[in-house]
Amino acid sequence: MKITRLETFIVPPRWCFLKIETDEGFVGWGEPVVEGRAHSVAAAVDELADYLIGKDPRHIEDHWTVMYRGGFYRGGAIHMSALAGIDQALWDIKGKVLGVPVHELLGGAVRDRIRVYSWIGGDRPADTARMAKERMDGGFTAIKMNASEEMQFIDTFDKVDAVLANVAAIRDAVGPHFGIGVDFHGRVHKPMAKVLMKELEPYRLMFVEEPVLSENAEALKEIAPLSNIPIALGERLFSRWDFKQILAGGYVDIVQPDPSHSGGITETRKIANMAEAYDVALALHCPLGPIALAANLQLDANCYNAFIQEQSLGIHYNQGNDLLDYVKNPEVFAYEDGYVKIPQGPGLGVEVNEEYVRERAEIGHRWRNPIWRHADGSFAEW
Repeated sequence: MKITRLETFIVPPRWCFLKIETDEGFVGWGEPVVEGRAHSVAAAVDELADYLIGKDPRHIEDHWTVMYRGGFYRGGAIHMSALAGIDQALWDIKGKVLGVPVHELLGGAVRDRIRVYSWIGGDRPADTARMAKERMDGGFTAIKMNASEEMQFIDTFDKVDAVLANVAAIRDAVGPHFGIGVDFHGRVHKPMAKVLMKELEPYRLMFVEEPVLSENAEALKEIAPLSNIPIALGERLFSRWDFKQILAGGYVDIVQPDPSHSGGITETRKIANMAEAYDVALALHCPLGPIALAANLQLDANCYNAFIQEQSLGIHYNQGNDLLDYVKNPEVFAYEDGYVKIPQGPGLGVEVNEEYVRERAEIGHRWRNPIWRHADGSFAEW
């Protein structure tokens, strides 16, 4: 069997899909994308295609090694995300050839479903509380929210009070046992992170995500002892080498690699296994589309330390199209009692509606994240 073609599709709301074709008629789908840099990733896929055309798609580990190591320069968001989508599509092909889901090829499932959480937003405590209650009434057992808007290195306590008011309103609305994840989103610098971690402790949070940017991970040795709230990070790390020092430092409780950024199924599984050796939990990052979610769920099936899965159904980014629009079998993502079942179909387990993908690719997108500024005019982390 030989790879004959790689084709990318830039589709709304902010995604990039990849189709890999073979000379024996087997087709694989992946989702190689960096939010806000979809066209750059598609270009990187096109460059990597020069190596892949004519190769046997089943030699996944070797292809991954060559695509990662063979260009001399390696790593980073664009390269690893292009590699990730290709890797997902190769696993999809291999599963379809053998007639089994990917998790069977990884050693078999350790679970048949996984807990999921839902994103909420809102500008006022009443809004966030209402949304959290709606998610709970809809069957979810956990939500995640952004902690704050822009925050300076040293900021005023009205910003702190606003964060606490939002979280307190949610906790009052959903009770003591509902999961609440609070995402600092890299907006908070070390001095204010130290304040917030201590102040948030009474609300029994599921985790705080990215209390500081991953490039400032050395600050965690000061932040972690201030609170018993689990610390999560990893969506902006792209390989096992990026995670190596994070895990060795011993200050992270949950890693959150994104299999559409962190080298696909092949590399993300290795990151998960590394984390397990450090007694660290796994909560894969996935505010993306259906192919990405399917790849995540195949890993969740196989990774013992996975405990919850992010998913994008109804997320505020999904304007124009949502998670289920591009698949012919949306029932594969049926949510029940706060869980989603692991797809059991061959490959990734989703049937992509290629006709609709092509139709929406005619529209495309040029999604960009907002650019924020502080009151003094300086750049603020979004």
